[in-house]
Order: sequence, then C-alpha cells, then structure tokens
Amino acid sequence: MANDLQLFTGDDDDKVPVAPGFGAVPALVLSAGEKGAYRFLEFFAAHLRNPNTRAAYFRDVCAFFLWCQRRQIRALSEIRSHHVAGYVERLGKTHAPPSVKQHLAAIRMLFDWLVIGQIVPHNPASAVRGPTYVVHTGKTPVLLGEEARVLLDSIQTDTLVGLRDRALIALLVYTFARVSAAVQMNGEDVYMQGKRLWVRLHEKGGKEHTLPCHHELEGYLDAYRDAIKMGHEKGTPLFRSAMRRTGRLTDKRLHRIDACRMVKRRARAAGIRSPIGCHTFRATGITQYLLHGGKLEHAQHMAAHESSRTTGLYDRRKDEITLDEVERIVLT
Repeated sequence: MANDLQLFTGDDDDKVPVAPGFGAVPALVLSAGEKGAYRFLEFFAAHLRNPNTRAAYFRDVCAFFLWCQRRQIRALSEIRSHHVAGYVERLGKTHAPPSVKQHLAAIRMLFDWLVIGQIVPHNPASAVRGPTYVVHTGKTPVLLGEEARVLLDSIQTDTLVGLRDRALIALLVYTFARVSAAVQMNGEDVYMQGKRLWVRLHEKGGKEHTLPCHHELEGYLDAYRDAIKMGHEKGTPLFRSAMRRTGRLTDKRLHRIDACRMVKRRARAAGIRSPIGCHTFRATGITQYLLHGGKLEHAQHMAAHESSRTTGLYDRRKDEITLDEVERIVLT
C-alpha cells in the first residue's frame, strides 16, 4: 500500500496520502488499515463507472472526512449519525439543496460499500435525511430561438476552431446532447444511414443513443469534418482541442471544461448576456422542439431520459406565458 501512495500537505497542513488517479486519501480512511484503504479506492475505481460522478463523489466524501478530522474523529468506526446530520446541516447554510443531497448520497453510498466489505459495522448516514427539494421547472438558463440563431451565425468559420465551435454548439442544440457525450464522440460516431447523416452518442449509464441529423447540423458537421480531413480511423476524436490562439487544432480530444469556456466566450462575443453554459443548449433545443409542435414523449426519447418528468424540467414554454401575465399588471 505504501508503495502506491505518496504524501502531500493540504491547505490545512493535514498530511494525507495521494493515490494516483484519485487524489488525497483521507487519514480517516487510512486509519482502517490497508484493507479499508483499498476498499475505499475500489468504491471509486470499480463501483462508480461514470467519471464525472466518480470525481464529484470523491470530492464530497473527502470534504466530509476532513470535516470529521477537524472535530477530533480519528477512526471511521467513530462516525455516528449525528456527525453526518451535523455536516448536512452545516452544508445547508452554504450550498443549494441539490448539492447537499448529492453530498449525502455520496457519503451514504460509500458507507454502504464499506459495510458490505466489513470495514465498518454500520452506515451512519442511513438514517440521515437530506433537505426537502421539489422542483417543477429547471433552473438552466435557456436561449430564445432567435438568440441561438444569432449565436451560431456570429461564429466566424474562416478557421478550424470556428468550424469546430459552430458544429459542437449545433450538435448540442439539435440533438439535446450532454456536452460530455458530445466531446466523447469519435469520427465513426458520425455516419451515413440511407441518405441522411446520423450521430451516435454515448450517454450516461453506458447508453448508446443514435439520432438522424437536422439538415443544418448535417451541413455544419460536413463542413467541419471536411476541413479537418476526418478519416475513417476508429478512435479518432471528432471535437479536438485548439492550439492556443492559432485557430488550428491538435489531435487531442476537447475537454468538456474547455467546451464550456468556449461557449461562454462565444456567447459574450455574440452579445448574449444570459449566464449560459453547455447545458443551456439541451434546454433550448427541447423548448424549441416543443414550441413548434413536438411531443413530450418524443423529446424524452431524443434526450435519452428515463422519465418524461425529467424532460419536462427542460420545457420552458411556460416562461413566456408567465411574462405575458406579469405584463398585465398596469399601474394607472
């Protein structure tokens, strides 16, 4: 175990080992011995398959364990339900309810895993309830149809980066794709079927999702793929990172965080003041689809949602109705 870990000093001068590929292993975990430490790492390496969930849960449980260490808790077996409840209560003062619920879910799932592995006798988070949170409308900023059009048209396509950015944003709008699925696409994930271009998306939960391209998206993708001379080699990233400010592209895959920065930069350049992100285009596409006569069940399938209720959170048609009603308030 010692050969696999190296020491590092954190912001709070707590010396904790670092596992390659994971980050800091809390001292509380190491107090459970080699078996406990490996069981902890196995939870993230083997039990959690989604890399984004893995990173978020690792960060959340490490924050909880550091909080426990500061309160002189020195062993996993010393953690009780009131400790978890106190941590959740404190988080509620600084974090939104969904974030608090995510932290609690991470702690609860990890301790379930440790109980099964006989590292601890019980799960101290099992009896702790998170904050009540009911939402009927999503909070993701949504663009109007004309704003999305302005954004796409504002992108200069005299460079490979411009062609890439236009194709990526159009893909997010016209397929309702998550940015993680979009940037994971390879060249073979854009293909001809019949007389139409199709895209293959690898969504959360290992789902493979295919859709025909909207005619505008087809044109944007063709222009981009022709410009980068996309071949037929399997495993070649479709959307590639930029070579600083040269307008050229590398052979490396575009990271989702860099894609988000690109979207914000393009929005500012287009004069869009809304604080948008990549998920904005998922909500924008669904809303525009429904506004023009699309059916909710079809939108659910296109978005690869398990439940139509989830799809409904992206339906922002009622925003315009609400604004119209508010404007009826006239002070004379």
